[in-house]
Order: sequence, then structure tokens, then C-alpha cells
Amino acid sequence: MRRKSSTLRIIGGTWRSRVIRFAASADLRATPDRVRETLFDWLGQDLSGRACLDLFAGSGALGFEALSRGASRVVMVEKDRETCRVLEENAARLGARGLTIQCADAIEFLARASERFDVIFLDPPYRSGVAIELWARLPGCLAEGGLVYVESGTRFAAVHPFALIRASRAGNVHFHLIGRSEQ
Repeated sequence: MRRKSSTLRIIGGTWRSRVIRFAASADLRATPDRVRETLFDWLGQDLSGRACLDLFAGSGALGFEALSRGASRVVMVEKDRETCRVLEENAARLGARGLTIQCADAIEFLARASERFDVIFLDPPYRSGVAIELWARLPGCLAEGGLVYVESGTRFAAVHPFALIRASRAGNVHFHLIGRSEQ
């Protein structure tokens, strides 16, 4: 049975103003436009040549924005099968290249991942508390000089070997950019 769907617009890059759909769910909320604008100001508008990992992909907003802004590769990880199906439909509609959609649990994906990413988007359901479990596995997936974006319902404190670079808030959304701390 198909769930109701919602839409959002990609805000920058080659797909600017293109609409993507996402399955409506109590645990799925798309990263708001204002937050995405700030995030991509922090990262730089051009992500050419960067490999990105979008854990808990949900709507796909962050991964599709990264591809729209030139990322060479994006891996979206989402465990909900219906949500994965909608991500695949959006990818086909956009003609997305360099995109892999993995219908898998985020922690299990990280446990077997061998690729390193320049940017990791970490936006789990706020109530899940799962983000803490991921921190031990993230260093092995992050390229040298790589960054981690964390979105949460509360202010987030980075854990070793990471350090907070920037943080902001928009309404109930707290968002953070984290990198490896200097040893």
C-alpha cells in the first residue's frame, strides 16, 4: 500500500527548482530549505568531485542537492523499502548519475562500507537516538579533510575524534558541521 506523499524543491545547482516527492511518514521530515541553504553555504555551492554519503536518506533532499551541485558520487542509505522506491523514482525523473541507493540499515551499511566519503550527511529520526551508535564507525568512512553534517532536534556535542566547526538552529532543527579534531 502506498503512503501519501509530500514534495520539496531542490534549491540550488543544475536541478534548481525541480520538485521531488517523498513518502509521508511520522519519522520522515525533509531538511527545510533555509537549513539546506545554510548547509551548502558552509560546504560551498560547488561540490564537484566530492563523494557524499546520505545516511537515513529519507526524502533524499541532501543527497539530491549534493548531486545537483556537482558531487561526483552520492550513496543514499535508507532502510524503509517504500521510501527507497520513491528515491529511485525521483532519481529516474531527474536522470541522476553517480547515485547509488542502498535499502539497508545505516549501522549495518557502515559496518561493511569500504569507501571513504568527503561529506557524510547524518540526519536520523530525532527520536531514534541512533546517531551515538554511528560515531564509532564514521571515522573509517570519512576521507581525509572530510566533513560530517548532523541534524537533530537538540544541540549536538561532537565526540572524539571529531570537533564542531559550525552550528546553527532554525526553529526546532539544530544543525551542525563537524570535522576531525586536530590530534
